[in-house]
Amino acid sequence: MRIIGIDPGLRNLGWGVIDVVGNRTSHVANGVCKSAGDDLAQRLLSLHNQLTHVFITYQPETAAVEQTFVNKDGAGTLKLGQARGIAMLVPAQAGLVVGEYAPNKVKKTVVGVGHAEKAQVMHMVKMQMPGIEIAGPDAADALAIAICHAHHGGASSLARAVARASA
Repeated sequence: MRIIGIDPGLRNLGWGVIDVVGNRTSHVANGVCKSAGDDLAQRLLSLHNQLTHVFITYQPETAAVEQTFVNKDGAGTLKLGQARGIAMLVPAQAGLVVGEYAPNKVKKTVVGVGHAEKAQVMHMVKMQMPGIEIAGPDAADALAIAICHAHHGGASSLARAVARASA
């Protein structure tokens, strides 16, 4: 099963693709979509186009996105939510069901504690996938989201059976 994890962000949208065979995960690719443009609409379109290209290139079978947490800054939370909309729209356009995970669940799955720092997440992703080059903290978070999805139903035999039965 090929899984894409997406870490939504308006400036930097991280993505990571892994393959899961049985209980083994392997790295396929990772990167960061950087928004371009002068206004919000152009930035969202830029993210959409870049993420669509990732989907065309790597053909994931399932997707997972980190849930948005509410910041003290309401405007910042709203902008992040719009980027998250792109992160959910592109997989939906590809016909995929999208898993959603709270940041603490992702960190607990990968690091073992729910309030881990970004550096700890990157370190543990590198430990689970030795030798990979990670495009930055946002890409590391995206790989962690994909790993979390693999552990919590995204690649389980039950999830595959349900998907086959409904096809």
